[in-house]
Amino acid sequence: MLIGDRVELIHGSGGEAMANLIKEIIIPNFKLGSVFEGLGLKDMDDGSTIPIEDLELVMTSDGYTVDPIFFPGGDIGKLAISGTINDLAVMGAKPLAILNSMIVEEGFPISDLKKIVHSMATTAEDIGVAVIGGDFKVMPKGKVDKIVITTTGIGLAKRGRVIRDSGLRPGDKIIVTGTIGDHELALISVREGISFECSITSDVAPIWPVMEAALKVGGITAAKDPTRGGLAAALNELAKKSGVSVWIGEDKIPIKSEVKAAAEMLGLDPLYLACEGRAVIGVRAEKASEVLEAIKSTKLGRDAAIIGEVRSESPGYVILETVIGGKRILEPPIGMPLPRVC
Repeated sequence: MLIGDRVELIHGSGGEAMANLIKEIIIPNFKLGSVFEGLGLKDMDDGSTIPIEDLELVMTSDGYTVDPIFFPGGDIGKLAISGTINDLAVMGAKPLAILNSMIVEEGFPISDLKKIVHSMATTAEDIGVAVIGGDFKVMPKGKVDKIVITTTGIGLAKRGRVIRDSGLRPGDKIIVTGTIGDHELALISVREGISFECSITSDVAPIWPVMEAALKVGGITAAKDPTRGGLAAALNELAKKSGVSVWIGEDKIPIKSEVKAAAEMLGLDPLYLACEGRAVIGVRAEKASEVLEAIKSTKLGRDAAIIGEVRSESPGYVILETVIGGKRILEPPIGMPLPRVC
């Protein structure tokens, strides 16, 4: 796909347009892209690693520009902490600490800043993650939209035990840890002023307790959090990087009835809507039922389900087996229907 001569919203959407920009513009400029042969820039995983003796330091960084900054079920502060913890969690790393950088618009209400910081603190403390430093800057009015947060997370994993998004193998089962599409539809309802018959709440939350339960059972081969581009984007990335195909049963995917109805009304596909408190996990077949039970025993994992399996044919593709008995390719998203969902 051509990059063009201007940066557009689609280039920050988490889809193929963004991936192409990173591969063609950013990565080639950095010759030193990893440390001690750990995961680095070229791997384009959820985080990077630095091997140190028998451990791997796992790090991730993310910027948050969500609009609106307060939404049903959360706010930009809870989102920033949760999203960073989740990127560490899907790599199998125990989250330890976060650095927090905030850029705030001149005139931003102190009362709102207090709410956001309090939300960040309680979300981190609930998981036992320390916020150990950061930065704070103010931009002149109109030069930034309200507030932008960038967080860097630090976690630890045993050496050689980091979970890659390229580890799927034929025969693996695919688990999604909860209902999909909740977060993005919650944002749409507020941003567009749409009221649904049933209120839709974001799923934003740290998923470390869910991943920790799964890791204790073992058999995890790959994992991804389905943020921008939703389940479809996560599955396509897993399939492409692993060199396998993923076959999903449409009737097995957990979607709340109100989310399905609202998405249909708006002409949106729930499979492409962002989640902020879910994981997509590849598990060895013989461990899948046990891992599922462990996940379902956690607060956030009650709606978890095995939604499909991994095969060797048609590598790089995601195949959706529809409720009417047909099959269709679940294409990777080029961009997103809605910008600034995280």
